[in-house]
Amino acid sequence: MRTEILPIDENSLRRAKRIIDDGGAVAFPTETVYGLGANAFDNKAVENVFAIKGRPNDNPLIVHVHKDYDISELVTEVPEYAKALAKAYLPGPLTMVFKSCGKVCPAVSCGLDTLAIRVPSHEGAQKFLKFLNLPIAAPSANVSKHVSPVTAEHVYSDLDGRIEIILDGGKCSGGIESTVLDCTGDEPQILRSGLITREMIEKVAGSCGEYVLKEGEKARSPGMKYKHYSPSCQTMLFSFQERSKAVEEYDNSRNNGVNAYILCDDKTAKSINADKVLNLGKTGEQIASNLYEKLREGERCAELIIAIAPEEQAGVMKGVMNRLIKACGN
Repeated sequence: MRTEILPIDENSLRRAKRIIDDGGAVAFPTETVYGLGANAFDNKAVENVFAIKGRPNDNPLIVHVHKDYDISELVTEVPEYAKALAKAYLPGPLTMVFKSCGKVCPAVSCGLDTLAIRVPSHEGAQKFLKFLNLPIAAPSANVSKHVSPVTAEHVYSDLDGRIEIILDGGKCSGGIESTVLDCTGDEPQILRSGLITREMIEKVAGSCGEYVLKEGEKARSPGMKYKHYSPSCQTMLFSFQERSKAVEEYDNSRNNGVNAYILCDDKTAKSINADKVLNLGKTGEQIASNLYEKLREGERCAELIIAIAPEEQAGVMKGVMNRLIKACGN
């Protein structure tokens, strides 16, 4: 199969619709990362997405819809706090989990009675979803466990020959996956941290819990289980307080002929003595936006990435740390 990267226009959208209608999968941009989408009503099409990625079949998918789609066709109940959150933050990088009506195919939720729904804000994603007018089940458009893609070229490097087209919407601005919020209880519960922070949710909903997956429990959201976001080279992760140890490891590695790079934020980069640095930027939003791009850059140029965690870890940085630990932690 020949894979093409196409601009998002009438011709590429018509072609994407033909592929989706025929049970295929299409890569498309969102404001967070690129997704690999298939018709959420078509069980074979969704199972094919799992096969293309090599994704474990107990790791549920998120359904993407356009901003005018009536989600009452897919879920049984939307609490008042969820309606308020949708008004405040959608379209945007927030996925909400509701009780499912059971209309989407079973493979989407991996046997769970819930459904995760997202309304991306990316203009190209909205055009794609509106053109199809279907719920599109989509994980990130990469080989399972590899670094998530934030450009069409990243998708191509992972999935060339596995899908027909990649809709090119430029670099994703958000850079890490959406916040996933369980909205099936009396108060929302964060299943996966992201760009919509706990503080932002509490400002609207009044309260918000955080869920921790228990040993042996079935994952209720993508990103809760398994190693994720991992570059193909070796990695090490040090806390901000251990940055001197990280630099020592970097110096020893370089002296022993290992092509090591340090991955860190701008503040840390300016405080250490290292020539080979993958600089994530200054603010939480910049660091989130650059994380996957720098991890992919690192695997191309380094044998070893030595990551140093930022000092600030609240707000958006909680989501960054979640990805950094899964990508570079032991």
